[in-house]
Formats: sequence, structure tokens, C-alpha cells
Amino acid sequence: MPTNRLAGEKSPYLLQHAHNPVDWYPWGEEAFRKAKTESKPIFLSVGYATCHWCHVMERESFENPAVAQILNEHFVSIKVDREERPDVDRVYMLFVQATTGQGGWPMSVWLTPDGKPFFGGTYFPPDARYGRPGFAAILHRLAEAWRDDRDRILESGAKVVEQLGEYARFDARGYRPGREALDGAFQVFRRMFDTAHGGFGRAPKFPRPSVFNFLLRYHATSGNEEALEMVAQTLRAMAKGGMHDHIGGGFHRYSVDERWFVPHFEKMLYDQAQLAISYVEAFQITREGEFASSARDILDYVLRDLTDQDGGFYCAEDADSAFDFAHPHDKGEGAFYIWDHEELDQILGADAALFAYRYGVRHSGNVDEDPQGEFIGRNILDEEHTFEETAAHAGISVDEVRAAMRRATAKLLDARAKRPRPGLDDKILASWNGLMISALAKAAQALNEPRYAAAARSAADFLRRHLWDEARTILQRRYREGEAAVDGFLDDYAFCALGLLDLYETTFEGADFAWAQRLAERAMALFQDGEHGGFFATHANSASEVPAEAGSAPKSPELVLRLKDDYDGAEPSGNSAMALLAARLARMTGREDFRAAAERTVRAFASRIEDGAAGVPQMLVALEWILAPSCEIVLAGPDDPAMLAVIRRRFLPHAVVMRAEHTGRDLPAAGGQPTVYVCENFACKLPVTRREDLETLLK
Repeated sequence: MPTNRLAGEKSPYLLQHAHNPVDWYPWGEEAFRKAKTESKPIFLSVGYATCHWCHVMERESFENPAVAQILNEHFVSIKVDREERPDVDRVYMLFVQATTGQGGWPMSVWLTPDGKPFFGGTYFPPDARYGRPGFAAILHRLAEAWRDDRDRILESGAKVVEQLGEYARFDARGYRPGREALDGAFQVFRRMFDTAHGGFGRAPKFPRPSVFNFLLRYHATSGNEEALEMVAQTLRAMAKGGMHDHIGGGFHRYSVDERWFVPHFEKMLYDQAQLAISYVEAFQITREGEFASSARDILDYVLRDLTDQDGGFYCAEDADSAFDFAHPHDKGEGAFYIWDHEELDQILGADAALFAYRYGVRHSGNVDEDPQGEFIGRNILDEEHTFEETAAHAGISVDEVRAAMRRATAKLLDARAKRPRPGLDDKILASWNGLMISALAKAAQALNEPRYAAAARSAADFLRRHLWDEARTILQRRYREGEAAVDGFLDDYAFCALGLLDLYETTFEGADFAWAQRLAERAMALFQDGEHGGFFATHANSASEVPAEAGSAPKSPELVLRLKDDYDGAEPSGNSAMALLAARLARMTGREDFRAAAERTVRAFASRIEDGAAGVPQMLVALEWILAPSCEIVLAGPDDPAMLAVIRRRFLPHAVVMRAEHTGRDLPAAGGQPTVYVCENFACKLPVTRREDLETLLK
């Protein structure tokens, strides 16, 4: 089978295209040099390994020899994994969104030989359909335009980059927003809230845990019950719906409908990590056992199916899979997860009717709206009835229903394991692993689950061992098959350092606290905008070309823009994460440089906070931290699990928990006993040695 240059790459997404007839190049100097030498425009295709429409476009266009011939003759074609190179994706997605009003993957952009974009979009079908022009026709048109009107295209590309630079700038108002900005943000989300189904906005519905993070903290400081209920209702609805994998655990990427029923079936590590935290925090506030069960369900899925034997966590599982082993190329979205009624009858036997009632299973299938026709006659599991309703329907006890559902789930998990699995993106990213470390650490505390702490420890050790370049003091972004590559971006440093702080507050190992500070220091050296505040997503240049001690890096010729990311979407932005990290470290260390970095960042994004709160919920979390009264809980003397349990049972979003020996202050144990100091606004109350007294203080 013929191969192209992508065969030598490590990215699973690039390797998926290694046998296309397209003469693909990876992003790099070779491709740009060829474009300049041959005076050809560049076709840039950006996607990721578990992207459904990326697979569709590959099958329709990139595997088509006629389309490949057009690309190879008239363009230099570059393929980019957006998860490996979010910097490349971010720049050209800004162009696509600005010029078309929408974005997504696969992203298709045409560039001048020096990287300036002049035309772009997302998925293009091979022929005109879905209201979209055909891909081959677009290629012919652009090739003709390059031949006949090149000077105008070059001029347009230069203007586009200039305009994008202006578009990406924002009004740095120079002051820190106050609590009124938080109140205003709550009203924004209140207006967006779907009171019928939970969630924010209309279909398709994406979970945005950053919104949950803000609303739970707003509830904690303001006492606003509506903020809590918006989150709780959404989490309950998501857990009941088809977006939740009721058999294997975890959550799919998003729901195509408004009621969380029909999902887009890919599973992403960053969703699992952030949603696990949301369910843990909701449990801490409400003490509802179902929230704790949902958190365990997510984390157990990750530990079973997304964990490398060396401790790191894989990126994702695909939405598509084969319907059977006999026809591995006959793939469909969700094939691994959906069920025929007859199949369930055969597997579950006497429990089938009870299971069907609880999960809304129908003989003819339970999906009414299926525009692609992939779920006809099949069932997506959805908690249509509660345990109590199911028990009343069957005339048995709730305990009997629960036992039957446990039996059924075990049988279906076993049966499903015999199906062809969705593709696994087994690369390991620093940033997403940082998010997962946070989730496991927080769950270990709140759920009193040592194995989650052990998994977080293994992942942190993995990052230190495989992705930290000590000689260059650089964090690498990606690891796969023994190779670490791609110098880390702002989010890699910020998410990993936040994960280490959460792990420190779980196990109190000083090395985690020290490494978190070191990562924060390097992030400030590499990414901070010393003039205007905030942080760039990329360092000034490629760090490999400068000695580590210089603290910066030579300019990369590859990117036409250096951006500050501020949108808290599927993942928090690097700036939001850095603002929170710096604020937490300032509280824990008393260091002025951390305090100033946090303060300057929220000031830099004051206009976003005040005028576009819906886009920056995690920045609101950082602002909430800065505005909230400080609270430090310091442990001295021998460990006392009972005292720790008092702390960890509560949702204390603005507290830091430290061992006395790591504070730099003289806080001795009282009479050699386990002792807790609670300090508020930099003044410590009398130390306590009894659980009852600690309960009183924390109230």
C-alpha cells in the first residue's frame, strides 16, 4: 500500500491519512519551503483522530484519486492534528470563524506560501450537497484564482492577517472588575438556562464545565440557590440522557438534541476530567448520592479504558466503529453503543423487560429524529424511568430493581466488549492529563477513595518522567510510543500545575507543591505579556533554539499571529487557568510575583468579563478567587483522617489546605496532637485539636 510523508509521524490522526493518495506534509519547514520554491498555495487540513466528519471527508475526498490529483498538482497539502498543535489550529480557526461565522473540524484553509490565509471553511462534501459547494469544484476555482489573480490574493492575505491581529486585540481597561461583574455574569447564564431540560442555550448542547465551576462558586459566596439548581438540574439531566454511557461509564462529547438524548458518540479525556469534578463538587454541596455515583462512573471508565500501563491517560475514543468484525470498513457512528431490542432480549433474558422499561427501549428503536439514518431500528439507552418508577411498574422493590440493573449492565458490558471497539487515540497530552490529575485528586478527597489518589500520583510521575525536559526546563506537550514532542503551550503548564496543587492537597507531598511552582514560574517566563498583562498561548519563539536559562525563545517563523486565548469552551482557556493558578499560588506562598500575575490577568480581560461573561466563565472563577476572603487551613502534627474528613466533606472553593512545614510559618502542633489552624484574611484563629471544634470553625 503506498504511503505519504505522514507515515513517519506519531499522531494517530496523521497516521490515519498516511495511505491517502494525497501528497500530505506534516506542519513544518519542508512544506513551506516547497510552497515557496514552486510558488504554490498551501491547502491546510486540520482535524483530530476521533472526529466523525474528519473521517467522512477523508473517505469522500482524500481517498479519492481524482481529488488527490488536483491537490497534488496545484497545492502543497499540510495535515495538522489540532490536539498536538492547538497553536496552528487557533490562528486559522480565528480566520475561518471571522470570515464564515462558524468553525469546526475538519477545518480546511488555503494559505499563501508564507502562511497567510485567504480562503477557508470546515467540511466540504465531494460534490455540492447540504448547501455546501463541492470540494473538487472549490479546488479548481482556487487554483484558477491563484494562477490568474495571484497579486490580489497575496495582498488580501496580508490584509487578513492585519485584520485578524486587530480582531484578536481587546480593550485592556486597566482595572479589576468587582463583585457586580459576577452578579451580572450570573444573570447572563440565568437568561441562557434551559429550564425544561437543563443546560445553556439550544441544541446542539455541549457540556461546559467551566460554567458549572462559576455557578457553584457563585452559589457558595452569594448563597444564591438558583445558581446551584441550574447546575444540579443540568448534571441530573446529562446523567439520565443518552449522552451518558450507561453501560461502560463516562460521557460522550455532546448532544445533538436539546434533551441530552442523541449524542455525538466520541469520548474525550478533557470532558471526563472536568465533568467528574463537577459531579464531585455537586455532591459536596448537596450530598446527593447520585452525583457521587456519576463521578465514580466517569473515573472508573477512564481508569479502565483510557489509562496507559505506565500511568498516563489517553486522549479519546472515536465516535465511529464497525458494526461487526466481518465488515471492519462498514462503520457507523455509535455502532459500539446502540442496541436492537431483540439483541437485548437474548442477552438479558428475564431482566430484559425491566431493563427496557427503565431505559426506554422500543421494538422499532427509540430514536425519532435521525437525519443521517444511522440509528433506525436501534436504541440509545436513556433513563426514561427512575428506579422507583420501574419498581412500581413491575410490582417489586427498589432493591430488586437495582440488583436487576446491576446484572443487566454487567452482561451488556461483557457483550459489548465482543464488538469491534471504536478507534483509540492513544497519544498522551500534558494539558489533558493535568485536568485528569485534578479530577482524580478531588474525587479521592471527597469520596475517600485512595485508588483515585494513587492513579493521580501515577499520572503525575508519568508527566515528570516523560514530558518534563529538565535540561531545557521545558514541558513537552505530547507523548506517544516512547517519543515526547512539541514544546508545551500555556495550557499545558497551567493545567499540569493546577493538577499538582490538587494532588498536593490530597497527599501533601512537598515535591508536588514545588514542581507546581516551577511550572508556574516557567509559564510566566515564556508566555506572560509584561506590557499589557495576560498570557500568550505560545512562547515568543521555539524554545529549542535558546538556552534554558534565558527564559524565552527565538521567534518561530511558522505562525502569522501570536494570540492570547480567552474563550472557556470545551476546555478552560490558558489565561483563565493561569489566572487561577497564580492566585492560588499567591495564597499558598505569599509571593508577590504570583499575586501580581493573577491581578494583571483579570485586569487585562476586564472587558471580556464585563461585556462577554458567557465566554469566560473560568476567568470569572479566577476573579471570584481573588475577590473572596482568603482562607488557609493548615495541618500540623500527626495526620488525623477524621480531621481531614471534616474538611473534605465540604465544598470550600476559596480555601487552600497545606501542611504546616510547607507554609514557611511557625505553626506548631498543640501538645504533639493532630492540630488544625484555620486562617482567614491572613489572621489565624486559635488552633483546634478536636473534630467538633473544627466543624464549628468551618461552618
